[in-house]
Amino acid sequence: MKKVKGVKKYAKQFLSTVGLSGAPQGIEQLSAIADLMEKDKTFKNLMVSPIFTGAETKKAVDYLGQKMKMAPEATRYLQYLSDSKAIVALPVIVEAIVSQYLEMKKRAKVVVTTPVKISKAYEEQLMGSLKKLTGKDVDLEYVMDPSLLGGIRLQVGSTMYDSSIKGQLGLLKDKLIKG
Repeated sequence: MKKVKGVKKYAKQFLSTVGLSGAPQGIEQLSAIADLMEKDKTFKNLMVSPIFTGAETKKAVDYLGQKMKMAPEATRYLQYLSDSKAIVALPVIVEAIVSQYLEMKKRAKVVVTTPVKISKAYEEQLMGSLKKLTGKDVDLEYVMDPSLLGGIRLQVGSTMYDSSIKGQLGLLKDKLIKG
């Protein structure tokens, strides 16, 4: 993916345009477009290729906005990214928007990876511990990964906490190799 400078600036611009109340809907809509760009090469080429004129890309964005019933702000924002040649980085921009939105709402997103489904009691205990750790309310996203064998892996922002058996075995392997 082409590196685009100012991803945080684009994210901040989006949030100031739609506001905190419109951000969840806008994030959802932009995420859908970003997913479509990652899955469909033809669509991505339409959005980023210099072969298509700005008018053609604008028509495509407008059509997409109508079909997806997107908020006018989100459609205009996509058009702005297209005109700025930054739409190629839409997935990264969406991540930055989510991160800034959660920061503004005093929330943290935590990705919880476990080999099995966890109980409600453990989930509540985990949420309490994470709230204490981060100082914010947390949104949990669960990922099942049987290869962990046991334990849990947490990703809070860019920080990873790994107490899984797979992770501990990896640390042990590294120690044995280093001597």
